[in-house]
Formats: sequence, C-alpha cells, structure tokens
Amino acid sequence: ANAPIFGVDTFGRVNVWNKCARKIVGYTLDEVMGKNLVQEFITNEYKDAVSTVLNLALQGQETANFEFPLITKHGVRIEVLLNATTRRDEQGHVIGVVGIGQDITGRIAQEREYSKLIDTANAPIFGVDTKGSVNVWNQCARKLVGYNTDEVMGHSLVKEFITEDYQASVQAVLDKALDGVETANFEFPLITKAGARIEVLLNATTRRNEHDKVIGVVGIGQDITARLAQEREYSKLIDNANAPIFGVDTFGRVNVWNKCARKIVGYTLDEVMGKNLV
Repeated sequence: ANAPIFGVDTFGRVNVWNKCARKIVGYTLDEVMGKNLVQEFITNEYKDAVSTVLNLALQGQETANFEFPLITKHGVRIEVLLNATTRRDEQGHVIGVVGIGQDITGRIAQEREYSKLIDTANAPIFGVDTKGSVNVWNQCARKLVGYNTDEVMGHSLVKEFITEDYQASVQAVLDKALDGVETANFEFPLITKAGARIEVLLNATTRRNEHDKVIGVVGIGQDITARLAQEREYSKLIDNANAPIFGVDTFGRVNVWNKCARKIVGYTLDEVMGKNLV
C-alpha cells in the first residue's frame, strides 16, 4: 500500500509495519515488531491521546482523521493523519488495532505558511466557519477594529460586529460564499471596539479543505473610511458651489445636479436625476 500502515496487538505492541511505514519513519521491521508503539515511537505530549485512540479501537470504537506526530529514526518529527480500525479474528474477537495513516507534514507546513502570510498581510483579513463564527483574524484586522484574537475567535461575526442595518446583507454575502458564489467589492460598516464606525470594502472568498469541501469564508478587506469621507466632502463642495454644476454617467444620464443648477434651471433633483441630459 502507498500509505503507512501499522498494527498493534491488545497490549499495544507493534505487529504490523508495512513498507511505506518503514520508508517514512525509517525503522525496519526488526526494530519495531513487538515494541510498544506509544511508549517508544510517540512524542511525550501525544502519548495519552494516542493511547486513548488505541484503547477506544480495542473497545470497538473506531477513530477517523486523528492527527498526531511520529518521530523518525533520524529524529525528524512527521505529522500523521490516522484512521484507527478495530482488528478482529474469525470469531469476531478483538485482537488489536490497525492504523492507516497519511503523511501530512508537507500539508501542515503549507497551512502554517499560509496562516503566516494571512496574519502579516497589510490588509484586514478575517475568516468564518460554516456557522459564521470567526476563525481567522489577522494583525491588520486587530489593529483596525481594536479587538484582539481572544475577543473575536468563536464569536458570530455578523451578530456581534456588524451594525444592525447591515447584518442581513453581510449574512447574505457569507451564505453565498458558503454556496461557492464569491462576492467582490461589497461595502459594509464595522464597529470598532472604541465604538467608531469604519467603512470596509470586502472580497468574500469560499474557503475549502484538501477534499474541496467548503469549510468557511475568508474576507479580504480594505478600509475605505477616509475615501468615503473625502467623496462626501467633494460632493458637499460641488453642491454648495456658486456655479451651476451638473454631471452625467457614461449613458448621458444626469447624476450630479447642484443647488445652483437647481436654482437657475428650476428643476429639482428628483426631476432630473437619471434622466438623459441631452
């Protein structure tokens, strides 16, 4: 098999050790057969957890996707994803446990690098699981919003950190991303720990595991508070200018009509906005 497979008897002694296990861990059959798996090959901090998994399997309760480290013959730590299966004889009596593993060392290293990149990015990045609970909150998000990781992790993003008037629309964006439909350039407000309102431009991306199963949403944001304030100031200056100012979009429809234009021409905003100027 191209997966590391080992087995232990009812006393936890190794009695199965396939070629892939020998290749990954480095120990030969002679070096492991009859030895206690947990006591001799599992790191101290995981001895109790691995013993529990093996004992459960000896009682008929199998465990899937259990992560634990093994130390190779050369002292290198490798990460293993394990399925522990009860082993029975022809009469149905439990005679041990068979563990089918997967070396996930590379994957975990990649995930750690990915997490580091997210945490140190110069844009606010947050993530939620499939229930909407925060599970990613990078340094920029902490700096911008004021809440540290302990204050947000596991909490509902929408219910606890989004203004009430935007909760439904933000929830809709998250739900769409959980269905695989991503959203770009969505604007919404966040309330900081100090009570200030900041405006965020968000790209919501579906997050998947190695089996392509949706496990949540990652939001990459941009603080546009200053930009929006600038735009409002610009609009105010235009509206209060002592010269008639109008604007049209790419289709020639009126989208700017200041006070002076209203005063001179006589048409109100409602009468001109969206109409073709020409």
